[in-house]
Amino acid sequence: MKLDKQELVRVLRTEGDNDTADEAERSLPDEIDTDRDGDALDSIGLDRTQLLAKLAGGGLGGTVAP
Repeated sequence: MKLDKQELVRVLRTEGDNDTADEAERSLPDEIDTDRDGDALDSIGLDRTQLLAKLAGGGLGGTVAP
């Protein structure tokens, strides 16, 4: 699954998770591929399951491409 880093950062900040948002801005590529960047996501405390849960809740809108 692919998503835009800035959209992820926006959602994290909206949820009040500013520390993770800051780390995502520093360490993740502009286009996040959850398969390719799984280790980087894990290192900042996010995993594929959490991202899918955010998607299910509509948190990341239509910026995600399969």
